[in-house]
Amino acid sequence: MKKQDFLWIIPLSLILGAVLSVLQTGNWLMGWLGFSFLFIITISLLTLSTKWAGGGKTLAWMIALAFILRFAGGVTTYLALPVYGYVDEDQSAGYTYTDAHRRDAQAWELATSEDSIFNAFSKTYASDQYGGLLAFSAFIYRYVSPDSHRTLMLVLLSAFMSALALPFFWKAVNQEWGERLASTSGWIYALYPESILIGGSALREPYLWAFSAFVLWGFVSLYSTRGFDTPLEGHSGLLNHRQSILWLGLGIAGMLLISPGVAVATLIILAGWVYFTRGQRQISWRMVFVFAVVLILGLFLLSFALNRNGNLGNGNPLDVLNNFIREVASWGGLQLKRSSGMVDAVFKKIPDWMQLPFVTIYGIFQPVLPAAFAEPTLLIWRIIQVLRAMGWYALLPALALSFLASTSEGEKKKRAVFIWLSLFMFIWILFTALRGGGDQWDNPRYRAIMILWQAILAGNVWIWWRETKNTWVPRVLAMELVFLIFFGQWYASRYFSIGVQLPFTRMVAIILGLWAVILVWRFKK
Repeated sequence: MKKQDFLWIIPLSLILGAVLSVLQTGNWLMGWLGFSFLFIITISLLTLSTKWAGGGKTLAWMIALAFILRFAGGVTTYLALPVYGYVDEDQSAGYTYTDAHRRDAQAWELATSEDSIFNAFSKTYASDQYGGLLAFSAFIYRYVSPDSHRTLMLVLLSAFMSALALPFFWKAVNQEWGERLASTSGWIYALYPESILIGGSALREPYLWAFSAFVLWGFVSLYSTRGFDTPLEGHSGLLNHRQSILWLGLGIAGMLLISPGVAVATLIILAGWVYFTRGQRQISWRMVFVFAVVLILGLFLLSFALNRNGNLGNGNPLDVLNNFIREVASWGGLQLKRSSGMVDAVFKKIPDWMQLPFVTIYGIFQPVLPAAFAEPTLLIWRIIQVLRAMGWYALLPALALSFLASTSEGEKKKRAVFIWLSLFMFIWILFTALRGGGDQWDNPRYRAIMILWQAILAGNVWIWWRETKNTWVPRVLAMELVFLIFFGQWYASRYFSIGVQLPFTRMVAIILGLWAVILVWRFKK
């Protein structure tokens, strides 16, 4: 980065810092200095990483837009929810997510106490299951905003981390699969509504996206060309090799602090990538040892965090995880049943063994687009819900087609990687639907943890369809259209008395029948 860049970064940061300080409580000068400092750091790092990635103006616009949308969205919801939202504890304080509110409150409590920041990892502060993000938030409050609780500082950092993922993500995808897929998947990530909403909230996901991008770049730069143990010749090659290891290690370490479960899932993705693309290349014992150590450490940290209260047994980590999954399944179905009268009625008509599959399938389609338009709610929430649902129903067909597009790849290694990613994402979406109990908030949020990988698959499907005009694309879109039409009419009849409301089970049977017809129908190219 050149010195000339600071000629616009510093004035812009000072102006933005002054505006943000007005919107927050506490001493204006202290707030201005704190916000300006954070803006200088974040904008400088985004500028530096953009130039490093080498994507030119396209990447620069992508990153700038991603940051602006997330930060502006976070500030807007913070200011609008107390006025236009529902009267409850979270929205009255300007929070979209309860988790963010609880963690933020405890971060301020810890920051203003005499306790060590490391107490965030103790049972005393239990709002953050793992403690890493709580510790970081408390650190920011204690040393950047000691006089007042300035929530928008954490919103700024979430937007920054969310945008910081893009240059690493773009560079990794560009090196592995080319600029076309890098740009397509980058735009999908930058503009996906769920990632915009989450990226403007003080949640774990924005940090996990950045760490995932670090891991992807470190892994690709290490493994894709010469393998983990073979750096390029010369001093520069050795330096690049060490830098790649650093980014890979930094990403995994960050995940272990923020969410060990995501670190384990990411290691599984990378292990499958290595296994299915190794060809004649030998997998070194050193690499196996490192993967095993990190995997075991991640499992121990995950089981410890899940079992802080000892209610999941006192066995080994695998027993704790097994008990956790069982409780997740029963809790998810119970939550869905309680939250929806329609679901409660369906549960009374179907056998017990069908309830868990129903919860899972229902969760896959959340947030339901017709419901977002029809269910009574306030204007601000209708806008948010419609945008979230439209984003998911645009992404879902691409993910459904990702396996087919992957099998059509001509290059053997690329085909193997994309088939593995498609399979893993299918399992992840099913698991998060079960974990979230079909909930329209938790379920999409857990699913979005893997948005970078999903963006790669969706971008590949888009390019594949543009090149082949495959007839499965209109089939899948027609199936989604049938779903939306029938559920749209069902919700319209329920809330606006438009037309006759079909019994839910009969409507599902009709939809499945029409899907079968679409699947066997011969589309012309």
